[in-house]
Amino acid sequence: MRRFTVYDSRAREVRAFSPITPPRVGLYVCGLTPYAPAHVGHGRTFVVFDVVVRALRRWGYRVFYVQNVTNLDDKLIARAAEEGVDPLALADRHFVGYRLAMERLGVRSVNDYPFATDFVPEILDQIRRLVERGFAYPASDGSVYFSVAKFPEYGKLSGQRVEALRPGARVEVDPRKRAPEDFVIWKAATPGEPSWPSPWGPGRPGWHIEDTAMTLRLFGDQYDLHGGGLDLIFPHHEAEIALAESTTGRSPLVAYWMHSGLLALSGEKMSKSVGNIVSLDEAIERAGPGPLRLYYLNAHYRSPIDFDPARSLEEAREAYERLLGPLRRGRELLARHGDEHPGEEAPAPLLREAEELVERLDATLAVDFNTREAIALLFGWARRLSETGATLDRLSGAAVVELLAPYDWAREVLGLFEETTGGAGGAWGDVVGVALAARTRARARGDFAEADRIRAELLAIGVELEDGSDGTRWRPTSPG
Repeated sequence: MRRFTVYDSRAREVRAFSPITPPRVGLYVCGLTPYAPAHVGHGRTFVVFDVVVRALRRWGYRVFYVQNVTNLDDKLIARAAEEGVDPLALADRHFVGYRLAMERLGVRSVNDYPFATDFVPEILDQIRRLVERGFAYPASDGSVYFSVAKFPEYGKLSGQRVEALRPGARVEVDPRKRAPEDFVIWKAATPGEPSWPSPWGPGRPGWHIEDTAMTLRLFGDQYDLHGGGLDLIFPHHEAEIALAESTTGRSPLVAYWMHSGLLALSGEKMSKSVGNIVSLDEAIERAGPGPLRLYYLNAHYRSPIDFDPARSLEEAREAYERLLGPLRRGRELLARHGDEHPGEEAPAPLLREAEELVERLDATLAVDFNTREAIALLFGWARRLSETGATLDRLSGAAVVELLAPYDWAREVLGLFEETTGGAGGAWGDVVGVALAARTRARARGDFAEADRIRAELLAIGVELEDGSDGTRWRPTSPG
């Protein structure tokens, strides 16, 4: 296994990575709250962690990558009410769209996408333990709150002081709380909203506790790496630490915290709630999957990106074309003649450069996942192949293959040069499965209008469904 370093947000320094149980690595990344279509900022975060997982798997680690889905919260309920649909159906709808976008971007490294509502039993069990241990308390309306004062280390990730959370700072006065900084972990039911029975009355999970209930179930009391956007450090990730460590009595919850920089639109944070967004689908359509990945990765993952819809995507397309030139020519030659066709051998120094470059690329990425520097090396290699006297056209197939090795590395680790257009019977098969699961949940709720809508959308992309006594089958529609 290759050794590597990563910036740990908790330690506030770059640290050598050492898994708890090598070669296994448990990675949890906070995923989507699908109350609206994913935006281009989401794409940046999830491409970053896709590269992390690709690299670790190349280097010999066995990564179990979990990305949660908050499929019920206040924003989802409010947006569903505006649109006159069931909030769980709305979450399913946007999650399917998100998975289609991820497939187009080549993000296929996630092992599990657990839904918050599938973990209600675990959430209730964790809340019970917190109440019994004195870290949480029920309010008069049946809600349950976590008592921040009971966890003295609150703030150790963000550096945020509890005193800053007094009324008038970041929180509103709530008479149900014992202290202003306390936060809800079980929300009492509101008429017309989804709810579940609990020892404290009907309600639904608070935001922060869903993640810890998932990780305690999927990883145990402690795991290796937690990721997400920089904006989640406080209060979300801070709350996760307090909840999990108060539940288990074990610290630290996570060995390494990894946060990606935010993508701003003309200097302002991009936010669905504010409305200053460019959808991920729009960005993919305008730039193409490969150029958009290159745009994300041509900055260090911890650096902020200022996104200009008109300029950024055009520059990414132009850069991608420059980088792609020698690879496109090499692929054309290999497609025409095969990789065993005779020709000149490449100069030995050039072959050594190609071999050494692959090692340099791995070594570069092993220093806090410096994709920007790795891409600079790839651009240098593209120029080298374009300028060398031994042109690809005259070389043997074997020589062409060897000289394209750095591009193979970029495809495997950075996910570049492997765009797919999708297709029902091909790489999109997993996404079709996600859509079918959403349709099954809709039918179980009695939401047959939503089930019919999913059927129609699948038919529009070339997937035909057939319901039978043994379940639902699908097949690609006949061409024409």
